Amino acid sequence: MGTAEGYDPAVWRQLSEDLALPGIHVPEQYGGAGFGMVELCIVTEELGRALLCAPYFSTAVLAGNAILNSGTEAQKSALLPDLAKGARLATLAVTEPDGNWDPASIEVVATPGVDGYLLEGAKSYVLDGHVADLLIVAARTPKTVGREGLALFTLGAKAGGVERRLLESMDPTRKIARIDFHGAPASLLGNLDDGAKPILRTLDQAAIALANEMVGGAQALLDSAVNYAKLRVQFGRTIGSFQAIKHRLADMLLDVELAKSAAYYAAQAAAMDEPEWPALASLAKAAASETYLQTAIQCIQIHGGIGFTWDNDTHLWFKRAKSSEVFLGQPSYHRELLMQRWGV
Repeated sequence: MGTAEGYDPAVWRQLSEDLALPGIHVPEQYGGAGFGMVELCIVTEELGRALLCAPYFSTAVLAGNAILNSGTEAQKSALLPDLAKGARLATLAVTEPDGNWDPASIEVVATPGVDGYLLEGAKSYVLDGHVADLLIVAARTPKTVGREGLALFTLGAKAGGVERRLLESMDPTRKIARIDFHGAPASLLGNLDDGAKPILRTLDQAAIALANEMVGGAQALLDSAVNYAKLRVQFGRTIGSFQAIKHRLADMLLDVELAKSAAYYAAQAAAMDEPEWPALASLAKAAASETYLQTAIQCIQIHGGIGFTWDNDTHLWFKRAKSSEVFLGQPSYHRELLMQRWGV
């Protein structure tokens, strides 16, 4: 987290070459392992538990699923193998400086050109946008509004007209960037007929993967709080023997288990392509966001004075919990989506 790149290349090679994790959900014909959403979420849960700093979420979850959801067969065959083996980093740029995750608010314009499209506008809060080799950008065709005229476009990060800048963030374990496009040449990913559908599907899959990542982090915090409560002695006895601490730990356990159940169920529903899975994605994201943040707060409190110092890592999980709460949309945004999707 202390580097500008935000990850260790040696560890990334281990994840990619030894464990083949970036392509775990990619079909075998595109160089992946051929598993699905459940297995992808098992990976993200463990990465969240370890608070791993790596471009996994951006490359595998966001970019990989975007290509699978939107790309033609030729595009999948060309783009996915390098992503699946970790040889190429990629990311998905959706949000803009206003921080709105609703695709209807997208303002970056893709103007048809001689050999493709020209992108004009700015994207912000792009996960690992400063190190990605491949950019997948959500943009709209000229003179369209709302969710009409939206599509995904691909371009190399070093293409002309692309300007990238690493942003300062509260969470040092997850790097974000701003990307400005000044007539940058890009290629259409898939077609214009599907509109916002591939973007929404990709964001819902990402919300489920993030929910599982968050419950992994929350479980790590709960384990840390329990272990410290058994270790710390005050007034001649371990603080875990005090009823107030017992109650707090019991509440944390209940919250984590409920969030975990929601995240697991959403992953299974998405894997089976059940009709209600987009609603469950919003449910899982909202529940896991609040549980992760509250578990981090309680863990710091149980650790006492040491809990918010650099001598203890709890504050790093707290910062990841806070950044994850707003990443892909805050709980209030997802509860509104949940009500819309269930027709409430």
